Amino acid sequence: MTPASPHLQHYAKALLAGAALATVAVNLAPSLYYDIIEWHPFDSDPLYKLRLFWPGFTPATLVSSLLMPVFVLLIGKEIWEALLQDHGGLRGKLALAPVAMVLGGMVSSALVWLALTAWLETAEEAVDAIGWVMPFGSDMVLAFFFGRMIFGKGHAALQVLLFMCILDGVLGLLISGFSAPINGNLRALWLLVPFCAAAFGYFRLTRPLQNPRVTERDRQRAGRLWPWLILGAFSWIAMSASGLPPALAFLPLLPAMPYGNHSFGLFAEAEGLLNDPLNRLSHALMRPVIVILFLLGLTRGAMDLGAFGPTTWIMLGALWLGKPLGILVAAWGMRVVGHPLPNRLTLREIGYIAGLMAIGFTLPLLALETALPGGAMQEAARLGLGLSLTMGPALVLLSRYGLPLSRNR
Repeated sequence: MTPASPHLQHYAKALLAGAALATVAVNLAPSLYYDIIEWHPFDSDPLYKLRLFWPGFTPATLVSSLLMPVFVLLIGKEIWEALLQDHGGLRGKLALAPVAMVLGGMVSSALVWLALTAWLETAEEAVDAIGWVMPFGSDMVLAFFFGRMIFGKGHAALQVLLFMCILDGVLGLLISGFSAPINGNLRALWLLVPFCAAAFGYFRLTRPLQNPRVTERDRQRAGRLWPWLILGAFSWIAMSASGLPPALAFLPLLPAMPYGNHSFGLFAEAEGLLNDPLNRLSHALMRPVIVILFLLGLTRGAMDLGAFGPTTWIMLGALWLGKPLGILVAAWGMRVVGHPLPNRLTLREIGYIAGLMAIGFTLPLLALETALPGGAMQEAARLGLGLSLTMGPALVLLSRYGLPLSRNR
């Protein structure tokens, strides 16, 4: 495995910078801040009927609906290759333990959310909410940022951490989308469009590249990216219209796109040397995603310090207690049945991974609008997501002064 791309560090810094600016703005001038991010430049009723940029075209929905699908495509591409490529680091049985730990963390965090909601929540509107999906999205960007401080550059645990965080986030978006679709109504027939677009792309663009007798001219023609951009536009419109999170819009195209036959590791720097369409697209998106994550922090990451409420405690309990507990129980269960932990990691290293996955921010912010009632409850949950970031520095200090890790890797 080659070292991960330095862009991951830039992603974390951009996200934190955007969220910090937004937090200062919302606490000092909340009216001005909300007027800017909720500004409607034109009448978006025609878009509303198709649930595009729901609930209206604003700077905030522009980022979450149109730009964040690019980020999800980027992380989805990494997990797709790790699972399916011949030399993927988590192909076949290698994925069993990480997947089990992710599912364990999701189930445990949901149960803790429900238990704490029954104990602490007093708002009547919380009864029918599906807030239990909120802790599902571990923050891959920030977990890696702090994980690199704990494990060191190139440590085998970082690849496992990236895989688990991405899987947790994508599954969380899927579950929240089906549990609480946009406007409370799932239009499942629209989902045929992304899969038809993927089928068209495979048979007309990808399959010709697999023919050993194809000419170089036809190979160049079939490897162009612009047809995939058109198919992506159809997929995005249909995903939004169906009621699922628009952030998932480009994922159905991943299985259809041509990709390399060798894996260097998740977000490996060496992938920039590959020339297949999927890696070329990924390489072209690396720098724009820095701006996208800054804008996400700026438009969705504002933490109102006066919004502290029961939902804040519920969010922190589900993330800090439920998720690590479920991951560790699953890891212990794998050891009991004799299945090795991924990359020969120790239980202490898995413990740090479990703690880092208790950081929830980027993808849960996208699920917030439909998973919880608007107003005070959403702002309290957003504050809980923001406070969960403090787990990162706490684990860094613990690794240096409390429970250090062996550096002999």
